[in-house]
Parts: sequence; C-alpha cells; structure tokens
Amino acid sequence: MNKIILLLTAALCAAIIFLVPPIKGLGDLAKIIFFHVPTAWVAVLAFFTSAFYAAKFLRTRDFAFDVLSERAARLGFGFVLLSTISGAIFSKLTWGAYWNWDPRQTTIFVLILIYGAYLTLRAAVPDEKIRAKVSAVYSLLSVLTVPFLVFILPRLYFSLHPSPVLNAAGRVDMDSIVLIVLLAALVDATLIFFRLLRR
Repeated sequence: MNKIILLLTAALCAAIIFLVPPIKGLGDLAKIIFFHVPTAWVAVLAFFTSAFYAAKFLRTRDFAFDVLSERAARLGFGFVLLSTISGAIFSKLTWGAYWNWDPRQTTIFVLILIYGAYLTLRAAVPDEKIRAKVSAVYSLLSVLTVPFLVFILPRLYFSLHPSPVLNAAGRVDMDSIVLIVLLAALVDATLIFFRLLRR
C-alpha cells in the first residue's frame, strides 16, 4: 500500500509539473489547487470519520474506537491547517494579501478553533473514560458545523475564492487533464489519510 501511494504521489507531482497547462486566468499559480483542494477534502473526510468512530465508541464503549476518533480528528486538524496555509499562499499570489477575511477563510478559521478546542479538551481531561466519553460527544456535535461552515455559509456571501469546478449550468468548468489530475490528487490524499489513520 505504501508503495502504491508513493508511486501515485510521484506520478501526480510529475503530471502537475509537466502535463497540466496553465489554468485560464490564473496561470501556473493555480497549480497549488492540486494541494489545496485535496487537503481541504481530507480535512472534511477526517472530521466525519472522527464522528463516525465517536458514535461507535458511545455505542460499544470500545476504546479502540476512541483512539481512531481522536486520531482522525488530529489528522483532520493537520489537514485543515495545510489547506489554510496553501489557501493563504494562493491568496497572497492572486489577491496581494495572505488573509482577506473572505467568507471561506473566515469559516475555515472557525473550524480550526472548533477542532483546536477538541484537542485541548482531550489534553485537559486526565481520566481515560471521562475523556473518551466527553470527546465523543464533542466530536458528534462539532461535525454538525462542518457542512454549514465548509459548504453552506461561504456560498451565501460574495467571495474572492475561485468559482467551483461545476459552473452554473452544472457542467465541468476545466480542461480534462486538469480534472483528471485533480481527481487523482483527491484519491491520493484520501489514501494517505487512511494509511495514516490505520498506521
């Protein structure tokens, strides 16, 4: 599995450098999307995975599920930080500032605070049973904010953020090679997440 992930990652890097053409209106600067979008996707996936294992823990009281829930939340926190940093770099290159308090930047900052509080909560409770139970409940409540903060609220306001992959007519709004490489990057990032989760 590790070899497959390494080969896919190497092939993706080569494709991004040598195959992907400059993206319309953004040039080569936009190639950061092949890192930014997958890390954002994995962050969302990780937070839902954390909630899934939290629910399993509450149902079974098996501490193996608590460990997986905590690990998924920690990985999600790391990936959301990577997504925020890569987004800030893109923001600086295209809009002239690392941070603009754009709706997407603001809601992702709130998400960082929510899951930073989750990790702080886990570190603050010494009793293993209480920590696992409280963390599981917190994870289940926190995941309810993820769709709202990532998918709904940012679309209610004007955003500097580039338009989504699907245009208003519901058609894919990018070159086929760009789409193929982006989808491969999403698969690669997902494989990396699950490999780290089960390490």
